[in-house]
Amino acid sequence: MVCIPCIVIPVLLWVYKRFIEPIIYPFIAPFINKFWTKKAVQEPGLDNAKKAETSNGTSTPQSNGDATANGPATIADKKTD
Repeated sequence: MVCIPCIVIPVLLWVYKRFIEPIIYPFIAPFINKFWTKKAVQEPGLDNAKKAETSNGTSTPQSNGDATANGPATIADKKTD
């Protein structure tokens, strides 16, 4: 048996996101943007090569020709178990 809040809360959130938020968001968006203007925090000391590296270990080609014709120039060390 499922408790009442476990059913009611998701339904109310769905109703809010689906019907109520599109109506009130244009009115509250200017106030939200005033408080939420900060950029995401970045780790200090990262160079451009580390910033371009993606989560799967490949890197995106840089404008100065860091990548070869056959693939990325840097290959991340992968954990082998």
